Amino acid sequence: MPENNSILEKLDGLESRYEEVATLITDPNVIGDQERYVKLTREYKDLGDIMDARKRYIACLNSIREAKDILANETDPEMKDMAREELAENESLQPKLEEEIKIALVPKDPEDAKNVQMEIRAGTGGDEAALFAGDLFQMYKRFCDTKGWNLSITSVSEGAVGGFKEIDFAVSGDNVYGILKYESGVHRVQRVPVTESNGRMQTSAATVAVLPEADKFEVSINEGEIKWDTFRSSGAGGQNVNKVESGVRLRYMWKNPNTGETEEILIECTETRDQPKNKERALSRLRTFIYDKEHQKYVDDIANRRKTLVSSGDRSAKIRTYNFPQGRVTDHRIGYTTHDLQGFLGGNIQDMIDALTVAENAERMKESEL
Repeated sequence: MPENNSILEKLDGLESRYEEVATLITDPNVIGDQERYVKLTREYKDLGDIMDARKRYIACLNSIREAKDILANETDPEMKDMAREELAENESLQPKLEEEIKIALVPKDPEDAKNVQMEIRAGTGGDEAALFAGDLFQMYKRFCDTKGWNLSITSVSEGAVGGFKEIDFAVSGDNVYGILKYESGVHRVQRVPVTESNGRMQTSAATVAVLPEADKFEVSINEGEIKWDTFRSSGAGGQNVNKVESGVRLRYMWKNPNTGETEEILIECTETRDQPKNKERALSRLRTFIYDKEHQKYVDDIANRRKTLVSSGDRSAKIRTYNFPQGRVTDHRIGYTTHDLQGFLGGNIQDMIDALTVAENAERMKESEL
């Protein structure tokens, strides 16, 4: 085992915590405390990944040491050739493993594992902005399909000539917020609109918000104070439309702990023909809305402290331009450009997200002095 290896020292310090957490998550008292149990199981999974990397790293270092030992002391040419191969292989593997471990050691955002509520709103540009909001929704829908995630629309306001003035939807799956959080901000499109008869290029915009979905135990809501209304949900035909009151409207008076002001929250949900399901989804959106507001101060504090280009927390920042004449998409935070605009709008956004993740991890590693 090499001496003065700071990476190994950091990993050794985590081994006892991994064993402690493994014991805690089997404790009936911990299992009974849902909030603590969920946090510990997430920590156990993260530490498990780090321990797996530690095992591979130690094996790599041992192989390097043994190969060097054979080269120094062995006389058999065949053994020496094998040792040279083994040494070259593991010496190229070592920096890759070190990079993987450094990224794993960067403190994770506890929100990353959560499902999300997303909102896309047409901004400047009238009908063209609504059409662009529709394009963005289709892009995310296709991306979610490739990830095997579940996307469900909670409310829609359609544009006059197509697309959406506003669309709200929930996405559930594995590590959803950790992947989609980079999409929050203003998306700008430059193209000749179908609504433009003179063939002039126009710049329009749509705003995307990605909110981590709150767990039930994270937000305190007095459900007895919620006022519920039901109404007939309009839809695309079928026997139930306009006959059954399946749409729900929720009103809740909430005191903002950051400002001390009381505000009324109004949420509508017409997603399904099943009123109880719509109620549950409206409640989920209420929890997420309150959680987001309560945590905005925490998010702002992190943003001010870290000043990362990637996730500044500022939802009014222009983050990306979709330029149709040049067939390109540019992310302004990291200067990343792809010239496959159609593929990107077709849901192939993973490379862009990977580049944003690498950029943020690099900043966080600097901050953690790894």
